[in-house]
Amino acid sequence: VGIAVGMATNIPPHNLTEVADGVIYRVENPECTVDDIMLYIKGPDFPTAAIIYGSRGIREAYETGKGKVYIRARGEVDDEHKKIIFTEIPYMVNKSMLVESIANLHREKKIEGLTALRDESGRGGMRIVVEYRRDANAEVILNQLYKYTQLQDTCSVNMLVIDGGEPKTLNLP
Repeated sequence: VGIAVGMATNIPPHNLTEVADGVIYRVENPECTVDDIMLYIKGPDFPTAAIIYGSRGIREAYETGKGKVYIRARGEVDDEHKKIIFTEIPYMVNKSMLVESIANLHREKKIEGLTALRDESGRGGMRIVVEYRRDANAEVILNQLYKYTQLQDTCSVNMLVIDGGEPKTLNLP
């Protein structure tokens, strides 16, 4: 991420091995296409893991230099114990603010049916537990959480670089 006078760039993190393989391929095949390089560089690799939702944003960003990548937290519904457990959250989301926003949504009655909310993160990794009532629909609650919180977020891509002293938006090759 970089910001200058009237310009901003945002290139998401990628897997170094994939990038190195893509660079080697590009050097050996200077006329390669976005599709060719995407055989090596599949997409962004976020350190908080989570799920990249759809591939259209990645392709658009790699073809034009601009796009949006949609990211979702990894949530698992435990119907037996009436819990939704999140073990991965989107990149650049503050976990404590996320937990607070879920609590506020419940307090404001935007999301109903919650009985408990805990941050059980520790040495074993990230873990946010949302408990819900027996009569509540877990899938509805999960979708509301994605809709109203940063459990689903976007990462804007703007591959603006300085090339020969001039700012240019470049595609992947």
